[in-house]
Amino acid sequence: MKKITSLLLAALLVLSLTACGGGKTTGAEQPADPLELLETVWRAYGKSEKFSAVGGDYENPVEDAPGKVNTADAENLNYMLSLPVDSAALVTAAASLTHMMNLNTFTCGAFHAVSTQDAAKLADDLHTAIAGKHWMCGFPDKMVIVTLDQTVISLYGHEDLINTFRDKLQAAYPSAAIAYEEAIS
Repeated sequence: MKKITSLLLAALLVLSLTACGGGKTTGAEQPADPLELLETVWRAYGKSEKFSAVGGDYENPVEDAPGKVNTADAENLNYMLSLPVDSAALVTAAASLTHMMNLNTFTCGAFHAVSTQDAAKLADDLHTAIAGKHWMCGFPDKMVIVTLDQTVISLYGHEDLINTFRDKLQAAYPSAAIAYEEAIS
């Protein structure tokens, strides 16, 4: 009788452990591309949290949503998203979401790097470029750079907007790691 009870308890333990491990995670899996990542985060915003935004680039603008950015134009990547021109070769796809009125209020670029090692270099290059930028029309408050496997997300602007995006990004993608988070001075 003790053996049967022990076997039943062991089976019950195995089943309960299997059930705990088989649940769905709260976050999304790895994004297919930078645009999917930005769209996932933007959909997590409540109506009152959203701001007037534009995505994409000058050739393919998207109103009130993220959009794809042409990675063949290194100068444009630099101008719009502060990606150093010589780092453009590390990027295979990009997307953007910016505040419609002012880039210093909120700018977010998401970049898919050639490799995980290139993603680490890309994060460092973006940090150096944003930290060393000479701002013309006001200063952004804060910058955050996040890595997620081969994807690098850079954002800078008003602290409240940056914190909201960062929190929604981390909720959607729990494995996202903050590489840099600092005030811009």
